Amino acid sequence: MIGPLDEYPLHQAPLPIAWAATSDRNFYDRCYLNAHDRTGDIFVITGAGYYPNLGTKDAFVLVRRGDVQTVVRLGDAIDDDRLNQRVGPYRIEVVEPLRRLRVVLEETEGIAMDLTWEGSFDVVQEQPHLMRTGSRVTLDAQRFAQVGTWSGTLSIDGEEIAVTPDRWVGTRDRSWGIRPVGEAEPPGKPADPPFEGMWWTYVPLRFDDYAVVLIMQEQPDGFRTLNDCTRVWKDGRVEQLGWPHVAVRYAPGTRIPTGATITCTTPSRETLTLEIESLLAVPIHVGAGYGGDPDWSHGIWKGPNFTERATYNITAPDVAGRVMFGVIDHVAHATCNGADGWGLFEHAALGRHTPSAFPDWLTVTPPTPA
Repeated sequence: MIGPLDEYPLHQAPLPIAWAATSDRNFYDRCYLNAHDRTGDIFVITGAGYYPNLGTKDAFVLVRRGDVQTVVRLGDAIDDDRLNQRVGPYRIEVVEPLRRLRVVLEETEGIAMDLTWEGSFDVVQEQPHLMRTGSRVTLDAQRFAQVGTWSGTLSIDGEEIAVTPDRWVGTRDRSWGIRPVGEAEPPGKPADPPFEGMWWTYVPLRFDDYAVVLIMQEQPDGFRTLNDCTRVWKDGRVEQLGWPHVAVRYAPGTRIPTGATITCTTPSRETLTLEIESLLAVPIHVGAGYGGDPDWSHGIWKGPNFTERATYNITAPDVAGRVMFGVIDHVAHATCNGADGWGLFEHAALGRHTPSAFPDWLTVTPPTPA
């Protein structure tokens, strides 16, 4: 199992670098990237994952335009050459570590892309993320995030879209560690107390002079288990922005956000107010394999050289009914004390969240009065 990476002084355990230091089946190493042209007319989300203890790797490219969400999913057996990240016709090239990437999908099921990422600021190392169910660790992850711009081309069923850095922006992250992946495990004893839900907000934003990366998770009673908010400047300065207060606005009769107001505090006690507007909502559990997706999940073995395309109409009853029961990524337009910014607003309010006045899994915001 010795591979090319073993030529480098990178080892963290007395093992070949291709072997995880834990035998936990849920060990993973994954990246996520998104791109949009600031209009809300199109949102491209893509990513790739390696699952050494499951022997698999996979990738996806999702495009939403209007009410239609189209995804190409790919899978294959894992290999030892992690320097060349490739899943069939999909590949990620590290042009300049932590700054420039090239993401390519050779034409597959009518979709193709050749996009180059340019980080606008240094990456942000987020706080470690740990979750337990009873005594068992279900998530133990490290992540870094970055905001930036895109250039290149995107092709959808013969229509070629030019991607230029003056218009196209996005965010990306890479995380690794332990999280549920692959086929479902035997549940064992029911959780005690039972899982009642979670509240999640992840907001990386790009402004002209700085980037803001915010990540929060709360338990059903509002107790915050993850709180990390950072501003990074072009000269490399990093500021912690305290304990943000978040007010999410939901579309009437749903749990689908339309925007949010987030109030942060700098080390000098200056108040920063982020006003966020959703221009396009993309449920990433509809086709892209994230939690609750009934059609495809990360890490599942689909056979060698697997590819498939799927298309979803978000307004169709069988899809619309499950949109708010998972994580939703939004094309985000934002202001911060008057500065104009763009990025990602990712949110989920699943199950009970007392501060949001959601007492159970099915309660939604009140409908608009007739």
